[in-house]
Amino acid sequence: MSDRPKQRRPATFRLDDPGVIVIDAEEPGKAARGTVRIEPEPDPAQLPVPIEAPAVPRRSFGWGTLFWSGVAGMVLLGLGLGVAHFIEDLFARNESLGVLGLAFTAAAASALGVITLRELAALVRLAAIEKLHARAAGVLLSDDCDESRAILKDLLKIAHRNPQLARACNQLAGHADDIIDGADMIKLAERELITPLDAEARRLVSSAAQRVSIVTAVSPRAAIDILFVFVAALRLIRQLACLYGGRPGALGMIRLLRQIIAHLAITGGMAASDSVIQQMLGHGIAAKLSQRLGEGVLNGLLTARLGLAAIDVTRPLPFTALPRPALTDLAKDLLTKREEDER
Repeated sequence: MSDRPKQRRPATFRLDDPGVIVIDAEEPGKAARGTVRIEPEPDPAQLPVPIEAPAVPRRSFGWGTLFWSGVAGMVLLGLGLGVAHFIEDLFARNESLGVLGLAFTAAAASALGVITLRELAALVRLAAIEKLHARAAGVLLSDDCDESRAILKDLLKIAHRNPQLARACNQLAGHADDIIDGADMIKLAERELITPLDAEARRLVSSAAQRVSIVTAVSPRAAIDILFVFVAALRLIRQLACLYGGRPGALGMIRLLRQIIAHLAITGGMAASDSVIQQMLGHGIAAKLSQRLGEGVLNGLLTARLGLAAIDVTRPLPFTALPRPALTDLAKDLLTKREEDER
């Protein structure tokens, strides 16, 4: 027999009919024969309301910040006093030496000021690209047309620095007024402006992975491998950041490294995926994993994985209209290059 409850045919009745009984759903017992049983629905106001966890209040005063600020201030004061005493000693010995030391100090202070301004400008550029990426992701969800036009204006300011994107900027500016939906405008900007940049970024990552693979395969020392991979990774990150308009300095590179490491930790680390391992097995590399050639290929794949994470971090727009570059595609390029070198 079926457990499906027996359905009652639709019927009309009056609420003041003595045959209509209003009964609580939790009340036991059955209604008498010939009566209509009505179970009132629960009041929404009486339903349990989920309560969000209280936000942890942020500390208004950081003792660590105060400590490091004090240490930095003392170091700067010590350096300043040391330079002042040094110039005074030079003047005491010879006035010409004092003037020369003062000139060198002024030149060093001027260079330090320029370097500091350049580093601050680089940090501002990186922060602007990061905010642009977050704003574009928000517009893809909200479909806000006004916000998308503001994002497009900021994106064109960044793209105008690249002369190769001059034609794409003109075409995008001409079509901007014809689009109403904010998400469509972001996708159009991605197709017009970011497509050539993504192609160049993929070429840079593939070239860096090939260089790392070749050098680590023929290098006789592990220390040389580590040094070369580190330098190649820094160079690749800087090239990708400059390609997308970041142009980081020394402090900007430190910030990018932190963001890339965090991105790798979130997306699964630097280990090669199963599909890449299958690709390597298909090309007959599994038999050489214990040799230097296999080590070079794996180092190249890890460099490519780092490059893909750098693309995600430095790209001003999220991947929506364009496909995200995959590690398997770069692995095919790397393995094809290695097979050509072997021949």
